[in-house]
Amino acid sequence: METALQLVAFNIPYPPDYGGVIDIFYKIKALAESGVSIYLHCFEYNRPQAAELEKYCAKVFYYPRKHGIRYQLSTKPYIAITRNNDQLLNNLSSNNAPILFEGLHTCLLLDNPALKSHLKLVRTHNVEHEYYLNLYQAEQNIFKKVFFRMEACKLKRYESVLKNASHLLCISPNDNLYFDQKFGNSHFIPAFHPFNEIKSREGRGKYILFHGNLSVSENIQAVEYLIQHVFSKISQPVIIAGKNPSERLIQKIQKLTNIQLVSNPGNEQMENLIQNSHICLIPTFQDTGLKLKLLASLFSGRFCIANAPMIHKTGLEHLCHQADTPKEMIDRIDELFELDFSSEEIEKRKLILEDIFSNHRNALNIIRLLKN
Repeated sequence: METALQLVAFNIPYPPDYGGVIDIFYKIKALAESGVSIYLHCFEYNRPQAAELEKYCAKVFYYPRKHGIRYQLSTKPYIAITRNNDQLLNNLSSNNAPILFEGLHTCLLLDNPALKSHLKLVRTHNVEHEYYLNLYQAEQNIFKKVFFRMEACKLKRYESVLKNASHLLCISPNDNLYFDQKFGNSHFIPAFHPFNEIKSREGRGKYILFHGNLSVSENIQAVEYLIQHVFSKISQPVIIAGKNPSERLIQKIQKLTNIQLVSNPGNEQMENLIQNSHICLIPTFQDTGLKLKLLASLFSGRFCIANAPMIHKTGLEHLCHQADTPKEMIDRIDELFELDFSSEEIEKRKLILEDIFSNHRNALNIIRLLKN
């Protein structure tokens, strides 16, 4: 008997070029390759419709996302109320297949009576109110700061809608613990990703790499912290790579002669930067979800230095070198630049990453939930 799934995505998941849509696209791909017929529903804004998705989906539906100040005045979170769509409800209710809602963003219909008989799963990409509170704390623009604070409050109240889900698919062990204590129906399903095998190389690289979307508050906060407290204090070469750096960030980087900026690298260029680095240094100040840049660093890079919020309860702690202060980061950098990356380190990564973080294995775990 055919296994079918209706998947509601908060954005068009192609190209897979940032965290949330990377997880969605490679989840779709892995499920399709495991025999699931996917009916994809996605909200369209800032990204074009993608014919590539038709390779993996039985049908793709597109819906416009709403926007405007009046939605910010709603008691419901802006990320949810702007994805309200009557045609989506009609399409979901006319198909008996289970529904996977991607993120709290898409859960406005989760408690709708028309979907009462459906098996409903929710992929929790973060504890969203904590994520938005962290955005509020990191943001410097006063208008965005107010928006993030209000959204965090709305999301905390709105989270109770998840009691209507049959299963919650949590992206990290830490999130799984949080949601299981609140709702009791959660499962740890790690992030889906583009990596099929370990591509880390033995030996040494010549530079330290920080990589991430440089237009996101979280990454801006992290890279500015590193520039001020770490990169300005060391002599080793540094590369900062990522999407859409601001003029302010560019100017800060240009003041230090040991730092090179690579703006908007393509996927292949980014993988080469990770593979050829000696250390990926990727702290975060947001202890939410699982950062896909951590997986990218471990699948393709050599040594990885991260702080506790990046690796806490991810299952990846033993593959990284933890450093939580500038002094600890500098000390780890000095130590690791004296070492070769060994074949033993690569084998250790294979044991963990190619098992727990296998896309195929985790697709089968979702299929088991659909069949039960």
